[in-house]
Amino acid sequence: MSAAVPIVRADGEGERLRFWGGGILTMKATAAETAGAFMLFEDHMPQGKTTPLHAHANEDETLYVLDGEILVHIAGQNHPLGPRGIAVAPRGVPHAFLVTSPTARVLCLQTPGSAEAFYRGASEPAGADTSPAGPVDFDRVRESAERSGGMQLLGPPPFQAPSGTR
Repeated sequence: MSAAVPIVRADGEGERLRFWGGGILTMKATAAETAGAFMLFEDHMPQGKTTPLHAHANEDETLYVLDGEILVHIAGQNHPLGPRGIAVAPRGVPHAFLVTSPTARVLCLQTPGSAEAFYRGASEPAGADTSPAGPVDFDRVRESAERSGGMQLLGPPPFQAPSGTR
């Protein structure tokens, strides 16, 4: 991997991906730009978006809530998080989350940046579209996890989505 490069991106700037896991990802710092040290993206998600119970074999994952509310399931316990709340899932620790507010924006930091192939494999370019994506396509997420090798899907989401959500 080449050397890290300086990165400056304003609000709304960065490559946008429509994640088949149910959100619009805005890449703030890619693994290539950080020489693999980390990757950072903003995830804009609709209410009811959830992740399967999973663990990252090679990355620590930090979730920082910018707007909205999520319910984080980590190490067997549920924790509600609102703006400025943080959850850290060290590599190997099972975790999942559910968006409980009408929308949520979460900053996701993964160290090192080796999981980027998973996110790109489960996404397509979103262009200027910033509306939250539709329901989770668990089959495509599973296929990308298997191809990339670093994400371990451990089971279905450990909570029920609120009634009336996607």
